[in-house]
Formats: sequence, structure tokens, C-alpha cells
Amino acid sequence: MEGDIHNWDGDKSSLVKIKVLFFARARDLTSLSEMSLEVSSGSTTHDCLKNLVVKFPGLEEIQGCMVLALNEEYTTESAIAKEKDELAIIPPISGG
Repeated sequence: MEGDIHNWDGDKSSLVKIKVLFFARARDLTSLSEMSLEVSSGSTTHDCLKNLVVKFPGLEEIQGCMVLALNEEYTTESAIAKEKDELAIIPPISGG
């Protein structure tokens, strides 16, 4: 039974690593096209977004109007991010 014990006080096993992709204005604001992000197991895409805004405060500019995609499918901010998921940050596209 010893192997079944989980340590939930910040041990690495309670973290998941996802890939975040930035498009258009989000890429401009972060100067990145992609990055790895570690979040607590059970985190929602909204939680991931909050972490990203802390790292890149400029993202606040588009936070209210961006679209999120999880593993290439549009998603809501309540979706749970799992290990090796891919979260895309897609700002509104403007142009003519």
C-alpha cells in the first residue's frame, strides 16, 4: 500500500505539463510562438490562462476576447488541462 500514498503538498506528481501555443496578437505580446507550462493537476484552461497573464501581463489586453483551443478543438475556460495537452491562445483576427 505504500506505493499508493499521494503527497499533495506541492510534490511534482501533482503537476501536469502542457504546451501553450500563441497566435497573432498573443504571439506579439509574449514574443513567443509556444512554451511549456506546468500547472496543478486538475487545473482548468482558465487557471492556465491566469498563470499566463501573471507571466505575460500584456495578455490582459486581449483576455476578454480571445478564443481557447485544447488539442486543436475550441474549448471553454472550464475544460480540464491534462498532461501533454496543447492549449492554443487565439486572439480575435482583424483585417480587411
